[in-house]
Amino acid sequence: MGRCEKGLLVYLGVAKGDSREAASFLAEKIAGLRIFDDAEGKMNLSVKDIGGGALVVSQFTLLADIRKGKRPSYSAAADPQTARDLYEHFMAELRKRGAPCESGVFQAHMEVAYTNDGPVTIILEKGLP
Repeated sequence: MGRCEKGLLVYLGVAKGDSREAASFLAEKIAGLRIFDDAEGKMNLSVKDIGGGALVVSQFTLLADIRKGKRPSYSAAADPQTARDLYEHFMAELRKRGAPCESGVFQAHMEVAYTNDGPVTIILEKGLP
């Protein structure tokens, strides 16, 4: 089971129609995000700059559609094999960009414990500019 002492906790949801290009784009964006404080307390450093890494957890429930009824629909989620392939590709792309990466167990019930050191939570989607 993966572990990351300093860096990012990434919940990755893979939707039907997602591509390797989209996963590569997100890996590039995440590896370079300047969201860690520099010596002056300004968000100016990336996970690579602080010598950190990423713990990537597959999370199909991010694709929940709650527009109808009381039970979420996950019909937008990619099939398990496609999701696994893109999950592994995403992590390989993060590593290629200099961000060490650990993972959860794909398609498993997991307990994820973390300490949120700061108020930063960012949602990234392939469709955002």
